[in-house]
Amino acid sequence: MTTTHFGYKSVDETEKAKHVRGVFDSVASKYDLMNDLMSAGLHRAWKAFTVLRADIREGYQVLDIAGGTGDLALAFSKKVGKSGRVVHTDINEAMLRTGRDRLLDAGVTLPTLVCDAEKLPFPNNHFDVVSVAFGLRNMTHKDVALAEMNRVLKPNGKLLVLEFSKVAKPLEKAYDWYSFNVLPNLGKLVTGDEASYRYLAESIRMHPGQEELKAMMVKGGFGHVDYHNMTGGLVALHVGIKC
Repeated sequence: MTTTHFGYKSVDETEKAKHVRGVFDSVASKYDLMNDLMSAGLHRAWKAFTVLRADIREGYQVLDIAGGTGDLALAFSKKVGKSGRVVHTDINEAMLRTGRDRLLDAGVTLPTLVCDAEKLPFPNNHFDVVSVAFGLRNMTHKDVALAEMNRVLKPNGKLLVLEFSKVAKPLEKAYDWYSFNVLPNLGKLVTGDEASYRYLAESIRMHPGQEELKAMMVKGGFGHVDYHNMTGGLVALHVGIKC
């Protein structure tokens, strides 16, 4: 049996997606509310910066992976115009359904598809921009997912990975205390699910730091990669350009 991490636990790698699905099935209906509470609204600024760096133009083909409740897909849809297209995807049906309903409420209809980032059902060299926000750390084989994102991008296409990262050292102690004390209790209070938010804190610690993820992206076929730390490294936006 080949194992991988699910938070701090080791699980059969063939079972990880099922465990992650359970987490997001549990929290989907309160996901946006919890994001606002956990980050004091900062997630909106992080995503706004991601949209700015995406530099979406009219006519672009855009793929939003792990698009969840649709924040980025909605923002991108306003920029691609009638000649462009944004495809909204997630491996978790409950999250995707919540996002689709939210997009429809905003008067936006997008192609919405349940799919696995490690096996993207799209042709080579198809998209101008691919984004994944707070989803890469949940993927079993991150290297495979990054290679797939590279495959579906056009030459000189852009990948944006917005993810929790390695926080600056002076903030570590306070951040750990918040993550393992406040966060699970907040999850329990708002969603009735303490375990999912303990997993969130653990999964962040198991995710590659800024330089490690940059190296993974380069290995995955991106010729130029840079990253932008936000909120003291709590979150980083990695931007890769396909060779």
